[in-house]
Amino acid sequence: MAQPTKIGVLGSGSGSNLQAILDAIEAGTLNAELVLVLSDNPEGYILERARRAGVTAEVIDCGGFKTKFPDEKQVEVAHRLKDAGVELICLAGFMRLVKQPFLDVFPRRILNIHPSLLPAYPGLMAWKQAVNDGATESGCTVHYVDAGMDTGPIIKQARVPVYSNDTEETLHKRIQEEEHRLYPEVIAELIKC
Repeated sequence: MAQPTKIGVLGSGSGSNLQAILDAIEAGTLNAELVLVLSDNPEGYILERARRAGVTAEVIDCGGFKTKFPDEKQVEVAHRLKDAGVELICLAGFMRLVKQPFLDVFPRRILNIHPSLLPAYPGLMAWKQAVNDGATESGCTVHYVDAGMDTGPIIKQARVPVYSNDTEETLHKRIQEEEHRLYPEVIAELIKC
């Protein structure tokens, strides 16, 4: 078996997609080693999930949660990941735009999972947008990250019906179930390539 690919994760929230990646590694369906988790939110549960799994977890100080992600900080974070030996970066609920200085350090080696069928409903609270729009279908998308908001090349999608009695919460829950299946699956496929 090939050496495990070293993965770094950036996130801002609870880290449920981080947990899906950890579970896939543990199950042997993802030949990877999670080496570093970074969060811009010091209160993000993603940090606790990582630490409980024995993974180094650190806070990115951007001068406050929900502030801009300055270019110089992006370069610093990219080099921190590189110094840790990271080969592939997975964004998991990371609420900041990654821009060119970061992308230049990891060209086509940064993935994101988004809770809609892109290009529909980019940005925040995509499940809410789908419910409010009366959509009949939603889902999730794994894509390469570029300098835009959820605009990178699509790798794979999973579809979820939107029922007439769906609330934002019920739709979000079903989408997350698909995210937790799809993200590790796509990462495993890309690692084999």
